[in-house]
Amino acid sequence: MMRKHVALFTSGLIAVSACGQSEQLPLAAQEADTFFHGDVYTGNAASPTAHVIAVKDGYITGVYTEDLALPADDARVIDLGDAVAFPGFTDAHAHLDGIGFRELTLNLEGTSSVSDLKLRVAAEVERTAPGEVVYGRGWIETGWPEGRFPTRYDLDEVAPDNPVILGRADGHAAVVNSAAIALSGITDDTPDPEGGAIERDENGVATGILIDNAENLVSGLLAAPSPERRKEALRKGAEVYANYGWTGIHSMSVNPADTELLIQLEEEGDLPIRVYNSLTPAGLDDLAETGFWEMNDGKLVTRAIKFYVDGALGSRGALLKEPYADQPQTVGLQLITEAEAKPAYRKALANGIQVTTHAIGDQGNTLVLDWYEEVLADHDGAPRWRIEHAQVIDPADIPRFAALGVIASMQPSHAIGDLHFAPARLGDERLRGAYAWRSLTDAGAVIAGGSDAPVERGDPMIEFYAAVGRTDLAGFQGANWHPEEALSREEALAIFTKNPAYAAFMENRLGTIEVGKRADFTVLSADIMTIPEEQIPDVKAVMTIVDGKVVYDRD
Repeated sequence: MMRKHVALFTSGLIAVSACGQSEQLPLAAQEADTFFHGDVYTGNAASPTAHVIAVKDGYITGVYTEDLALPADDARVIDLGDAVAFPGFTDAHAHLDGIGFRELTLNLEGTSSVSDLKLRVAAEVERTAPGEVVYGRGWIETGWPEGRFPTRYDLDEVAPDNPVILGRADGHAAVVNSAAIALSGITDDTPDPEGGAIERDENGVATGILIDNAENLVSGLLAAPSPERRKEALRKGAEVYANYGWTGIHSMSVNPADTELLIQLEEEGDLPIRVYNSLTPAGLDDLAETGFWEMNDGKLVTRAIKFYVDGALGSRGALLKEPYADQPQTVGLQLITEAEAKPAYRKALANGIQVTTHAIGDQGNTLVLDWYEEVLADHDGAPRWRIEHAQVIDPADIPRFAALGVIASMQPSHAIGDLHFAPARLGDERLRGAYAWRSLTDAGAVIAGGSDAPVERGDPMIEFYAAVGRTDLAGFQGANWHPEEALSREEALAIFTKNPAYAAFMENRLGTIEVGKRADFTVLSADIMTIPEEQIPDVKAVMTIVDGKVVYDRD
């Protein structure tokens, strides 16, 4: 994008056109209280770039492709310099509390091996009183030189006396030590709970890996965080996300009690970004009774309920139609039955509540599509129900998303992390429907892009890079990873801006830089639409603007 230069006058409302002629400043610009000047991508196909945005009271009042001579006496003028503005990036699937707690507890992100994990746990044990529980989250064994999950015995070496519970990054598995197993009453004879699995060795002895609902067996060892602690985690999560450049988040599996804490944060001025809540099923009855709600013109919204049909691919909890290629004794886990799901779906539909369902495996996705189709059979229009993740899809099901009006809520970084183990889990044939962004897009589906943080880092530039490159951060892709499923940069921009707005019923207020919409902008250090692909992950947020207010400024 070529930069035109702006002239700033201390008095008078004079505009300078590209040819140097002067004319009266447009009325909308005269009334603005803030101007943003620089290179702008609007996300609006009719006028994709601009140079000046006029804002009044948090709304966009003017978008100008030519430079204006802006008043410097009353209105605030923000010159973007070499940075580039985009419509506000929204993470369409993340966990705000988890992002915050990641900063407040033992963070195992980036753990490089079992040995590294043991070192981190040992250091935490040194800071912990004997007998107290050590809790952390964020490890993932992908790429570890040991080529395996950690075990109870690894943890026992460095924590023989403290119970240790370490959640895998995806939240669908944990490794615990022998002290935690003993205190929880888990024995070799403890049966697998419904919707979960206790991993055992060849002798039937628990290894310390607990999958999905089996994690509940040790949850009693952890004291529930106080409301004050949860509020701090929510505040911290929102701060982290504003610093990354996100202007909004669709927060998933939200504890219904946390909505009151979010209201408090918004009222206190401590919620810098927009939050769209999808509650746990425990919140369905109350939300059906009160109806969905929002405050401050969509700054905080609660309108959705999230369900789970299966687990995660990495821990082999995703529900497949055929057995796992690398563990043929299992097809994964089904976490909800048709008899449980459909009445809840119908109740949500009757009360205008959006349904979102986690489905990762091909059988999980087929089940959810089947249930949606049956429940919506007599409903006029598409209520914008969503499938969260939609990672592995039977190719025959791909056209059903658009046909049913189901939004595919997908996280591109999963593809560039999972490429190191998904071929082993699935085999080559099932990769044809895995992370199938191009196929879904070409079939007419709406993809809402997210990160699933704290499962992933939550950096919008990693997500954008993954969507357009489909390679890991080192440039590796591997055989049969279907590079043709990558998106163009324009499509990638849409899945993080325009499409999340649609998925939250806010396309008339958010998603593009157009007159009448809220002034939410993500300002980046480089032009991600033109720079070499490998440079995208290094781009940083320079400013984050929500409702016309700068909520993060790198400088």
